[in-house]
Amino acid sequence: MTFADLNLGKSLDNAINDLGITHPTTIQEKTFSKIMAGNDVVGIAQTGTGKTFAFLLPALRLWKFSKNIYPQILIIVPTRELVAQIVEEVEKLTTYMTFTTVGVYGGTNIKTHKHTISLGCDLVVGTPGRLNDLLLDGVLKAKDIKRLIIDEVDEMLNLGFRVQLQSIREFLPAKRQNLMFSATMIPEVETVIKEYTEFYEKIEVAPSGAPLEIIDQSVYHIPNFNSKTNLLIHLLKSDEMMKKVLVFVSTKKMADVLYDRLYPIFEETIGVIHSSKSQNNRFQTVELFQSGSYRCIVATDLIARGLDVSQVTHVINFDLTDTPEKYIHRIGRTGRAEQRGVSLAFVTEEEQEYLQSIESLMGKSLEVNPHPEEVELSDELIDLEKPIEFVPFNNHKTKRFVPSGPAFHEKKEKNKKENRHQTRAEKLKEKYKKPKKRRPKK
Repeated sequence: MTFADLNLGKSLDNAINDLGITHPTTIQEKTFSKIMAGNDVVGIAQTGTGKTFAFLLPALRLWKFSKNIYPQILIIVPTRELVAQIVEEVEKLTTYMTFTTVGVYGGTNIKTHKHTISLGCDLVVGTPGRLNDLLLDGVLKAKDIKRLIIDEVDEMLNLGFRVQLQSIREFLPAKRQNLMFSATMIPEVETVIKEYTEFYEKIEVAPSGAPLEIIDQSVYHIPNFNSKTNLLIHLLKSDEMMKKVLVFVSTKKMADVLYDRLYPIFEETIGVIHSSKSQNNRFQTVELFQSGSYRCIVATDLIARGLDVSQVTHVINFDLTDTPEKYIHRIGRTGRAEQRGVSLAFVTEEEQEYLQSIESLMGKSLEVNPHPEEVELSDELIDLEKPIEFVPFNNHKTKRFVPSGPAFHEKKEKNKKENRHQTRAEKLKEKYKKPKKRRPKK
């Protein structure tokens, strides 16, 4: 099947031709007719399968021009990076349409978003928190929403957006089409989906855990952070095929520590990205990585799904994730557009359990690479690796006894006076130097 067989209409056909793509992916092909029929659809597909176009193409094909300034399509995604990515994709597809798209997310001035939305738009894409604020404020009107699209449902639950999603649902019209996409169909995801719709078409393509055949996966058994860093430096220096490398770590602090260790060696060819970085810094880092100015960026799971960068040659799991599904999303950043990719995992003894869960989910064992002789193995642990000492909390408050000693110096004369109330007779005696009595009344 080609896109020409989908009856997209002249505007979308021209946009697709400009992009130079002819064949839809499996998820795009299977969901298109179901969505066009007006059914609620739940798509289960892993990263890199073309989910974005799977919901955008039918939603834009069903969209009808209106002079009304209120949006007809609402898309909810978990991260700012994903908002920017979807806005960019919509603008590519609507080149030949009179169509206005607005992206909103937290961490920026809400007044700018209020002004943009008040001018009118056809599609709004945003993160749950900012969308909820705009709806509560009354600037964003949801009465004309025809299609609600929620992407990465499972990730939004991981990030704690369930309360905001429930609040947004209260503003939506009852009569609407619900399109939801997730990488996993865990009980929590199913519960959220049933809050929106009871009757839906479930389409599962390349389910989470299915090994990506075009990605070569292998592991190194490494004892600690310092040894992992030595190995990463060795690989970046010796392997010329590592042209665009994405390194995943477990925490923001670990990302900063690793970046500080790598920067003196690789300088302006390396970047770091996580949620504590400013919005402009994050967008700039992604842009420099996409353009090739950055050869490598260190990242947390924040962008495991929100980063859409083409031609990533290697994904390195510097820290192995404790959730097997997240591992699949991480390595899904490479091996895209039918190009082969490479995934490497640095596994400590403490992370062996995570590795077993990943292999169990995929139904295959990962190849173990021999340790390079040139790489030094260190016994020293950094502070982030050292176990935290447990100090039991003492509920019994004890009063500290401090023995009192003599005064440091003699008090001044004026401070020796006793602070007590003087009677009128005493005041008169003090003033006239003798007792003073009232004269009897005549």
